[in-house]
Amino acid sequence: MSEALRPFRLRGCGSPRKFGVAAGSLRGLLRKGCRLLELPLAGSRLCLYEDGTELTESFFRALPPQTELVLLGPGESWRGCEWPGPGGRVRWGIGAAAGQGSPAKPAGASDIERFLAAFCSQSDAVVAAARQLLSDERAPRRQKLLSDLIHNLSENILAEDREEDESWFEGLESRFKNKSSYMRYSCESRIRSYLREVSNFTPNVHPTAREAYKGIVELMSEQLKAVRYHGCYFDRREEEAAARLCTTEGWFSCQGPFDSAACPRRHSINPYSNRESRILFGTWNLDHIIEKKRAVVPELAEAVKTRDGREVNWEYFYQLLFTLDNLKLVHIACHKKTNHHLSCDKTKIYRKRKE
Repeated sequence: MSEALRPFRLRGCGSPRKFGVAAGSLRGLLRKGCRLLELPLAGSRLCLYEDGTELTESFFRALPPQTELVLLGPGESWRGCEWPGPGGRVRWGIGAAAGQGSPAKPAGASDIERFLAAFCSQSDAVVAAARQLLSDERAPRRQKLLSDLIHNLSENILAEDREEDESWFEGLESRFKNKSSYMRYSCESRIRSYLREVSNFTPNVHPTAREAYKGIVELMSEQLKAVRYHGCYFDRREEEAAARLCTTEGWFSCQGPFDSAACPRRHSINPYSNRESRILFGTWNLDHIIEKKRAVVPELAEAVKTRDGREVNWEYFYQLLFTLDNLKLVHIACHKKTNHHLSCDKTKIYRKRKE
């Protein structure tokens, strides 16, 4: 059975002209591209236009439709495109093998990034024009589009302190002096609520195991205090990138449903940008892949009950309950509340006692 065809945008090395080509495999796309651009099949290869990453068959299958690619002939190289140089001219990252001297240093900028840079540099003029249009617009849908445009371009994303963006803090206690401190508190509150749920399960634990269960809850509590309840997940000032879920500007991306590798709708939000986005971010979930209520906590209670002299590996349960090992940040539309039908790893529930 033949592979389903997917469309791609293809250009030659050093040429701004693009062609639409559909193919179901890397080999098929390479063959069509060589025929179209009159290049020999032997020695030719395909890479990403943006950064020059060379394609493999598995990488090709993961690419979304309409991805922009560069076809390289024998001896040619591509290092990605650069930001516009003096005079606004785009400089192409053609390597030395293409006869252009020393390779240009890749900046990793895409067409979209260049467009946004140019657009944002003129944001004040765009806002003024949009407001003028809005004053005469009567159609509700067009009014909404213009209002959203004005709202988004007027955001004060990079502002951090209360005095820099008073409207962002509307409705919040005065003790929050900057955005990151509130976002950290917001994350800590979620993690604290998970700990409460674990503690509140105590009455359901077998009477002979309750004291041991309480002891594990106490150990978890002490560990959470030591790491400040993982508030770093929402703090854009966190220096270690792997410890936070956002960019340094505060952008969060949905990680998709528990059973998906990525978000199919590419949901994103920046709660640091304005009050409305801050409030909407409250509807995003830190979803447990292996479910907290249905799987992790009951399994912990059972492990304590049936330990029979073995030591419960409470750190494993801690990771499942409170860390990104088992948590995914998801938009409310990607939060599946059905049974995940996933269970804990039986080989990690207990551990050997330390000598």
